Amino acid sequence: MGELLRTVDLQRRFALGDTVVRAVDGVDLNVAEGEFVTVMGPSGCGKSTLLYLLAGLDRSSAGEIYLGGRRVDRYSRGRWARLRRRQIGFVFQSFNLVDNLTVLQNLQLLGVLGGLASRQARHRAIALLEELGVAEKAPALPGLLSGGQRQRVAIARALMNEPPLLLADEPTGNLDSATSTAVMGLLSRFHRSGQTIVVVTHDPGVATTSAQRLVSMRDGRVVDDIRLDSSTGPSRALRNLVER
Repeated sequence: MGELLRTVDLQRRFALGDTVVRAVDGVDLNVAEGEFVTVMGPSGCGKSTLLYLLAGLDRSSAGEIYLGGRRVDRYSRGRWARLRRRQIGFVFQSFNLVDNLTVLQNLQLLGVLGGLASRQARHRAIALLEELGVAEKAPALPGLLSGGQRQRVAIARALMNEPPLLLADEPTGNLDSATSTAVMGLLSRFHRSGQTIVVVTHDPGVATTSAQRLVSMRDGRVVDDIRLDSSTGPSRALRNLVER
């Protein structure tokens, strides 16, 4: 597997009066094509800020970001927006769907912005909604859906333009345990088909359900990077984190 994503000494600092907050403090991260990585840590540790930097939704203070071998952290906002339409799918914790567009229109819009013809976008959207089990919700407005249904639609939208990289920020944060398990199962299914995925979560169960690697953050830094192979297993990985 080749390298898809890499950061070098990535930093994000905020000024609060006379205090400098180091939300992301020198993160080096490598993600290979086809990997499923979870980034775990307590609230305020910098994991969501890191994900926003990787998607170009926030700008780093220092360091480098490479996607597919190309340095992208210096891109303008417009160039980042074009990159996200084709190369990066992003799943927000709060779903972030357009409330006055139907489910189908939410997906079609992103497809058209990504370069698909309207008819192609419609066909792709319907196929994704069917695959994610919410095809019957295509004509509905997002506000009429349950939280689990909205998150399925958000995942479908993120995958609309077949991006090499899927980033998900606390995708189960607003869901009950049963729905959370179903959502992680869907992500795992796409991963098995070759999708590269990075998920941010504070939930240990979510962190170890489907991932191949568990990256732990604290105070803006990576403090552990554990491969979840058959010899490690979820319980042992979590015990290692607690002991450290």
